[in-house]
Order: sequence, then structure tokens, then C-alpha cells
Amino acid sequence: MALKTTCLGAYPKPDWLPVRDWFQVDEGHTTSGSEVTKLYTKASAAADAEFEALLDKATGQAVADQVACGIDIVTDGEQRRENYIHYHCRHLNGFDFENLTAKVLRSGAYKTELPTIRGKIEPEGTHFLDHDWRVAQGFTDRPVKLTVPGPITIMDTTANAHYDDDRQLAFDLADALNYEIRALADAGCKYIQVDEPLFARKPKEALAYGVDALERCFDGVPDDVTRVVHMCCGYPNHLDDTTYLKADPNCYFEIADAMDASSIHQLSLEDAHRHNDLALFDRFKRITIVFGAIAIAKSRVEPVEEIATRLRRALEHIDRDRLVVAPDCGLGFLGRDLAMAKLNNMAAAAAEA
Repeated sequence: MALKTTCLGAYPKPDWLPVRDWFQVDEGHTTSGSEVTKLYTKASAAADAEFEALLDKATGQAVADQVACGIDIVTDGEQRRENYIHYHCRHLNGFDFENLTAKVLRSGAYKTELPTIRGKIEPEGTHFLDHDWRVAQGFTDRPVKLTVPGPITIMDTTANAHYDDDRQLAFDLADALNYEIRALADAGCKYIQVDEPLFARKPKEALAYGVDALERCFDGVPDDVTRVVHMCCGYPNHLDDTTYLKADPNCYFEIADAMDASSIHQLSLEDAHRHNDLALFDRFKRITIVFGAIAIAKSRVEPVEEIATRLRRALEHIDRDRLVVAPDCGLGFLGRDLAMAKLNNMAAAAAEA
């Protein structure tokens, strides 16, 4: 029986799509300011229709590419999102995208201007991700997974000028995310993923209130919907960056027990960029591990046998029915050709292992 395969969110955007994402910031694109906002507030209905058609076309291409590579559970490729976090924040009350705040991120490795929280976080009142899912699901009979940024990660990539209590902010964000997640489930989406890479960098906060906030995100979601949490150790600044400081590899050990005891069904962990001590997987008695098997910021295409060998080693520590194969994270750095080459090998390795 072949191991199941999935992707984790972002897929390279075509050059003709007007929405760029943060992977292209070195090319002069922005993901936070008013220029991006204008794309989502076009004045004429005709312009809106043309823009929507391009977004739909890009989504269809991303889905088709994943299917062609043999991916079992695909994503929409986040083609509508200039940034997987800020896209969602644009649909919440309380965020200011005009008056940005300078902030240093990633342990001092990155400085940028970010949207600012200036009021209570609440949903705008109109759902949007169910529409994104329906568009993507219309291109395939394979299940489409939708991704949502987690509360702790939103907090790290925005500036807070309103809340005095981080826990309260996390739970207000969780309530707003839950509003959208429930709508996704009601629409028929069976795989919903909350991205919390900041759990890896801030395990103390994750244990103090982050896991509880995750539970709030999925409150009221039916049991037949697979609850996925993605927790990579961080992106580098560019493709083939070998100096990037990732999160402490012990972070996964620190939160393993709490995640295994939660209601989360699948936990996505990276392994390709930096191999884990696979004794980690012995800690998980219940949860399914989505195993990062290809590096998303290295141009080298991993050979099938190399990936399969690593998967066999992982299977020495976890039951076969609790291992799903995926990239470490989103594929936006790679470009379409390189992304497909890696996914093809990953799917072949999952079948071979």
C-alpha cells in the first residue's frame, strides 16, 4: 500500500497572475501595503470579473499540477493569497493595512513593515474561504485541503497596538478563525489545516496557550473533518540559503506530548531540510505525522530512492497508517518546473516505500 501524499499550501504562482506573494519580495513586490489592497478593491465589476477569472485559472493550474504529480490530497496552491497570513487578516475587523508598523522578525533575521492591530479582532461577517475551496474542488475529484494561519503565527507577523494580553489576542483570533473554519466544514471541505510554524520558535507560548487556541479554532467542527496542524521550522530568505537560522530542533520534542493529547488528527513536521532524531516519532501514540520529505528551499531535486530510504527509516518509529508524505512546507520558492520535479519524485518514493 502506497503512503498517502499531500501538499501543505503555497504553490508557485504563474507570471501572468497580478497577485504576487512574499516569495517575490526581492523582486520589488510588497505583501502588506496599499498596493496589494487595491487588487482586492477594484472599482468596476468588469475588472473584478477579470481578476477573479485569473485567480480561478491559476488555482486550476495549481490543482492540475499536483494531481499530475500523483498527490492524493491537494491544496488550492494559495493562488489568491499574496501572503498566507495577511490574506486572511484582510477579512477581519481590527487590522489596519494602511498605517503599517516596522517590526523585526525571525530572531532578528528579517525586518519589514506589517499590518497593525488597532481594534478588537472579529470576523467581517462574510465568509470567503468556502468560496476559495469550492473553486479549487471544482477542478478535481481528489480532496482539496484548505489552509488557515494560526493565532500565534498571525500575532508574530502583525503588529499589536491594541491588546494588553497576548492570550486574549490569541483567543480572539482563534474565534475569528473558527468562524471561517466552520463555514469551510459546512461547505464540505474534509481537510482543514491551521499553520502554526511559530510553535517551533515559541514552544513556551505554544504550551501556555497556543494548543488551547488551536482547540478553539476547531471548536464545533465535525469529526469527519481531518484537523491538520502544520509546524515547520521557518523559511530562509532565498532559494539555497545555507546560513538561515532555523528553530531549535528540540522544539518538536517539547510540544510532542501536548499535540498528541490534543484533538488534532494530523501534525505536519519538516524533516527534509534538517533531519529529525526519529526517536521523536516514538512519542506520538495517536496522531498522524505529515512527514516533510522534500526540501522547499533547495534547488537540488532529491532522488526517489533517497526519499524512500528516509521514509522507511521513519516507518521504524511510526505505524504505516499514521504517516503521510509531504514537502517540508509550501513550494513558492521553487518555481513550477522544480516544484513538479520534486513532487513527482516524492510521490514515486511514497509508492515505493
